[in-house]
Amino acid sequence: MKETIEIQELKQLIKETMREVLREERLTLCKILMPYVNDEEQTELENEFGSLADYSEDEAVDMTTWVKFTV
Repeated sequence: MKETIEIQELKQLIKETMREVLREERLTLCKILMPYVNDEEQTELENEFGSLADYSEDEAVDMTTWVKFTV
């Protein structure tokens, strides 16, 4: 009985650890794939498209949720 509990606890610990590692690696991949924008390019973009504050809430879509890891 005790061995079964220990095995289940070990399996749960391994699952949680794997989830953490996968979440970290996924975020690292997102950072790698995200293009770098220097200050000059950012200024050009804001001049052409305005800043987020210039848009109403229904005109902007929060795209950060696609990187969140759900269990």
